[in-house]
This record gives sequence, C-alpha cells and structure tokens, in this order.
Amino acid sequence: MPTKRWSQDVTEHSDALDLEDSVFTQDDPKAIAQSLKRSAEHSQRRKGTPLQSAMGMLTFYINRAGRELPADRRRVLEAAKDELRALFHAKDR
Repeated sequence: MPTKRWSQDVTEHSDALDLEDSVFTQDDPKAIAQSLKRSAEHSQRRKGTPLQSAMGMLTFYINRAGRELPADRRRVLEAAKDELRALFHAKDR
C-alpha cells in the first residue's frame, strides 16, 4: 500500500474544514471559491474567520503542490483566491 503524503492527509482530514470531494480539481475558480466558502462557514472547528480558514486551505494546497502544480491549474487556483475574496467582501456590503 503506497504511503500517503502528510499534506494529502491534511487536505482530506483537516481539523479546520470539512472539504467537499475534489474541490481543488474543479476547473471553475468561482465553483472552488463557493465550495471553500460553504465549508468555512459551516465549520465549527475553524480557528479564524471563515475567509481566513478558506484562504488558508487554498494557499496550503497551492504551496504543497509546489513545482508539481501545472501552470494552468495554478492559474485556476490563484483565480479562486480572487473569487473567494469577492464572495466574502460582497457579504460585507
């Protein structure tokens, strides 16, 4: 049985958020952001604000992938950060 990487374990079993399946493999940045927002708002275990938790998980995923992350996938995930900020700031208006 292959050994799982610790980062994969964190992504799948985070103490901060219960992520929807395959959230980081979606092609639509807005769909990724909406999924992370839902997870963050429903979590009772997060330590910061919902935005901080959602952004932290997205950033963690991008950083852990490092150079292995294809450029097109990185662009989608970076765009999801902008969508996430927009979703949370729209709520503040």
